[in-house]
Amino acid sequence: MAGTGKVLLLGSVRLKNVEDVMATASALVGPHLARLPDGEIAVEPWGPSRGFVTQLRPVVTGNAALEPDPEEAKAGHRRTLSVESHRDTRPPRYRVKAGLDPSAVRIDTTGLADTALKSYDIFRRLKADGKIPPGIRFQVCLPTVAAFLNTHVMPVNHAAVEIEYRRALFADLGRISATVPHDELTIQWDVSTEMAQWEGVRETYFADVREGTIERLALHCNQVPVTVELGVHLCYGNFNLKHWREPESLANTVEVFNRLRERVARPIHYVHMPVPIGRTDDAYFAPLDALRLGPETTLYLGLMHERDGVEGAKKRIAAAKKHVARFGIATECGFGERPAETVPDLLRLHAKVAEDVLA
Repeated sequence: MAGTGKVLLLGSVRLKNVEDVMATASALVGPHLARLPDGEIAVEPWGPSRGFVTQLRPVVTGNAALEPDPEEAKAGHRRTLSVESHRDTRPPRYRVKAGLDPSAVRIDTTGLADTALKSYDIFRRLKADGKIPPGIRFQVCLPTVAAFLNTHVMPVNHAAVEIEYRRALFADLGRISATVPHDELTIQWDVSTEMAQWEGVRETYFADVREGTIERLALHCNQVPVTVELGVHLCYGNFNLKHWREPESLANTVEVFNRLRERVARPIHYVHMPVPIGRTDDAYFAPLDALRLGPETTLYLGLMHERDGVEGAKKRIAAAKKHVARFGIATECGFGERPAETVPDLLRLHAKVAEDVLA
C-alpha cells in the first residue's frame, strides 16, 4: 500500500545518488509518501545534482542551428534575475545562428526521458527488493518549456524555438508514459518561470502575460495521459535558499490554479504552493478561501522549514487551517540547495510533523 500522502517531496534531494535518495526517503518518510522522485541526481555519472534546468544545456550546445549570443558570451555571464537580492549568474544564452531561418531549428530530444527511465530502472529494482513500499509511484519532475527558454535561449528567439522545443519535450513525456506503467507514474510540472512572469519578474514575448501563461500551462497538463497522476508545483525558485521574490500572499498561486483548472481537461491530482518561514499571518493564507479544489486534488503547502522545526510548522499549519481544512506538507522548493548532510534530519522533520501535527 502507498503511504498516507501527507508529505510531498518536490524533486531535488541532494544525496549521494539516485538509489541513496530513494532508499533514504523511503526509510525515513515512506509511510507518508504517495510518490517518490529521483532527487534530480545525475544518473551517468551518478553523484552531482543535475539541476532543474541546467541539465538541459546540451539541447543548445549540441544544436547546429544555435550559437552563443555574442554579447552575453563577451560578458562571460549574465544576470538571471531582475531582483537585487539575488546575483546568480549563468553561462550565455543561445540564439539562432545569424542568417539562418529560425524555422530550421530542430530539437531531437530534451534528454529528460533518458534520465527518467534510467532512474525508473533503479526505482523498480528497489521496489522489488522491498526498499520502497508497494503502492508508491515514481515521480518525474519536469521543467516547463518556459523554464528552458528563459535559461538557455535569447528572448528574441523564444517564439521561434518554443514550438520545436515543446514538440521534443512532449515526445519525451510520451516515451516516459509509454514505458512506466501508468498506475506507477506521477508527472509533476515545475512552474517557476511562469510564476515569475505572472509576478512581473521575468519578461514574455506574448502580450497577454496571464492568458498566455495559462494557455501554455494547460497544454503541458493536457499532454499528460489521463491515466497518469498529474501534479503542479507552483514555485518561487530556490537561489541560495531564497526565492526570486517573496510572495505577498497565496493570491497569485490560487489564481493560477483556479484558472488552470478551468482549462485542463483531465484531473490535477495535487498542487503545491510555497509558505515563507515568517508567514503565520492571516493575510497570507486568506486567498485560500477562493481556492477551487476538486475532490481529486490534494493541496500541499510548502510550510516546512528546518530553522524553526516542529513548532514553526505548527504555527503555519494553524494559520492555514483557518482557510482550508485538509492539506499535505512540503518544503517551499526542492532540497537541492541544501548541504547533503542536512537532508536526513529534514526528512525526519517531515515525518514527525505528519505523524504528530497532521494526524
